[in-house]
Amino acid sequence: MRLGTTAVVLGGSAAGLCTAGALAPHFDQVLVLERDELPAEAEHRRGVPQSKHPHFLLNSGRRAIGALFPGFEDDLIAAGGLHLMPSMDAAYLDGEGWSARKRGTMTMIYSSRILIERVLRDKVRGLANVVIREGVAVNGLTVRGGGTPGGEVTGVDFSTSDGDEHIDADFVVDTMGRGSSVGGWLVAAGWPEPEVQTLDAKVTYTSRWYDLPSPAERPPSWWWRHLVIMPTPDKGEHPAEHEFLVNFFPIEGDRAIACMGSWGIEMPRTTDAFLESARRVRTPLFAGAMDRCAPTSEVHLTRSTGNKWRRYDKLRTPPKGLVFVGDSICAFNPFYAQGISSAAGSALLLREHLDRADRLDARFSARFLVAQRRLLSVPWRLAMARDQGYECAVGTEKPPEWRRRVLAAVSGPAFSLIVGAAREDAVVDEHFAKVFNLDESLGDMLRNPRVLWGLARYRVRAALGRHRVPFGFDPRADPPATDYSPESAAPAPAAAR
Repeated sequence: MRLGTTAVVLGGSAAGLCTAGALAPHFDQVLVLERDELPAEAEHRRGVPQSKHPHFLLNSGRRAIGALFPGFEDDLIAAGGLHLMPSMDAAYLDGEGWSARKRGTMTMIYSSRILIERVLRDKVRGLANVVIREGVAVNGLTVRGGGTPGGEVTGVDFSTSDGDEHIDADFVVDTMGRGSSVGGWLVAAGWPEPEVQTLDAKVTYTSRWYDLPSPAERPPSWWWRHLVIMPTPDKGEHPAEHEFLVNFFPIEGDRAIACMGSWGIEMPRTTDAFLESARRVRTPLFAGAMDRCAPTSEVHLTRSTGNKWRRYDKLRTPPKGLVFVGDSICAFNPFYAQGISSAAGSALLLREHLDRADRLDARFSARFLVAQRRLLSVPWRLAMARDQGYECAVGTEKPPEWRRRVLAAVSGPAFSLIVGAAREDAVVDEHFAKVFNLDESLGDMLRNPRVLWGLARYRVRAALGRHRVPFGFDPRADPPATDYSPESAAPAPAAAR
């Protein structure tokens, strides 16, 4: 059903492209306004500096994008994306040592952010009623009755190299990210400033890109495609690098992104410092892998990683004709890989609400904001569960010190308990995969009687030394290639065999 003549999307990155797909069936024209000149191929651009770091496309995001753009996953894999099973294709160092290799319930698509966006752009450009205008600076919104119960957004002011322009709009979606100016424009027009929830755990991460050696040149011990090194649980003296979360992350084109990140620790900014730090992480495999590869980039560092939720859902009279998707409403600590998938989920939710709507009145905006709040609360609580335990964290959501100490003391052991139980219990593994992929809240998982029974059983077995699957292999040695899967486990995806 057509709900209007013109819809405008502010921003053309992943959130904006997904939103364009959601709007296309319901408006005569969808106009995407993007500041950058968009490359035809998978290339970095100024407006997405985080594209130089690893990006997970969680299963919830894969499904949402696939619903908006049928065939997206096949196109991403055809363009070079890797369909892998992390439990079989990733060497995972957690706790005191390497985890065992075994089949699990979760598969993922590995690729660079720039490839994800290139495939999305191709999909959007195939929609006849969507136009992407590049090199555009959005300067403001036109409104009627700002701040009143009937207040609405009626258009967008923008400029190009040819001068200033204006377009009337029946519907506007802000996807301009963390730095969006839309909130300030609304306040200037008469709406109250929304409550903003924040928590910045001082996460910094730094990455460098590499070409992998040819398969013939790789050592026999390289059965793995993805290398993950979790922060040490050791509370004694150790190098700062043992606190790092480390990834050697596979992407298309026989390449990998080497990434190190931390909470509240100064990270290396230069190539020499990056390589020196890599040699001090918990296993020599990380630096050894880089030594066998050819670097193709400088070191890229990112600090803008705080969690931030602009609570437009709490406005008594939210503006009619305007909604928000992606980081413009809720931005997460990128360590948890929730951004693209949450944005895609919001875009799909918007399409579902548009499918049911007969008019875009104030009730539509309010209903969507309430439903979006429920959607965003799942990744938000997951991010809070970890970041609130760090002493360096600041923001409105920083807990009292006593609670922070409790969280810091229990979050690491609790995570290790869940990971350990998932190794040995198919039900725990299934629900843990759902939580990781934003298909289930952590609270729902921990209220499931079967999951609680599985955790308790694993804890008892661990106390008695009766593990079904070995773990804790020497981190100084190569991770074991042995497949410890039970015979009943699902086979690995074809691309991972």
